[in-house]
Amino acid sequence: MCKRCLWLDESKPDYVAYHDDEWGDPIWDDNKLFEFITLESAQAGLSWYTILKKRANYRDAFHDFNVQLVANMNEGDVEHLMQNPGIVRNKAKIVATINNAQRFIEVQQAYGSFAKYQWEFVNFTPIVNDIKSKEDYPATSEISIRFAKDLKKKGFKFLGPTTVYAHMQACGMVNDHDNDCHRKQPLIDKLATLDLANKLN
Repeated sequence: MCKRCLWLDESKPDYVAYHDDEWGDPIWDDNKLFEFITLESAQAGLSWYTILKKRANYRDAFHDFNVQLVANMNEGDVEHLMQNPGIVRNKAKIVATINNAQRFIEVQQAYGSFAKYQWEFVNFTPIVNDIKSKEDYPATSEISIRFAKDLKKKGFKFLGPTTVYAHMQACGMVNDHDNDCHRKQPLIDKLATLDLANKLN
């Protein structure tokens, strides 16, 4: 039986699938990064599993996370989404998603891709943390504080240091799998052969 991270509730098959197939696997595709940014900002103040269960609904509500289409959504779309029980019906978060799409596009235009902008914060090399117990999981880091501050400066909403750190964990900027987790070493090995700097430049 393979070992998994201590935070994972293994009684939830969808949660196990997310852990085994996605969490911590480096993402450099902008469409996927926008999806993760959207879901993490929706999660602020809630549990990640709450959002994970609503992921398909978010995909339907926000045009399969097509950043251009989301950026063009208007007040009528906001009011329509406020009636959608499949997502978190928080108007500020819905408005923030549209705003964040617009800011995301601005970053793409300025840096060539959002991925290049994001990965520069860790010098295109994931940080591997030493996780031996639940107490070892960071909630923020110096980099997530700096990243969140820069996002705020660029006009993004609902992306504070804790939410940004969760995003960094999810998309592989940091490898926070437990030392004994079966996913830890394969992700380290994968990155040893992946030249992200050249891929994104």
